[in-house]
Amino acid sequence: MITRCSGQLRLAPNAAIVIGIDLTAALALGAALGYDRTALAELLPAAEAGLVTALNARMSGDCP
Repeated sequence: MITRCSGQLRLAPNAAIVIGIDLTAALALGAALGYDRTALAELLPAAEAGLVTALNARMSGDCP
């Protein structure tokens, strides 16, 4: 589901750093897909943190 949120990224003003995903949109998408909202509220912040770390590493060239 997190890959479906790729169009909902929050970027820094210079668009060189990913700040996060739009969690409101992610929760709405998950609810529309039938996922439990409580589970989404618990898991999405951790998924967001991993996604932000990986995307920023890839964009800065620090990714192997």
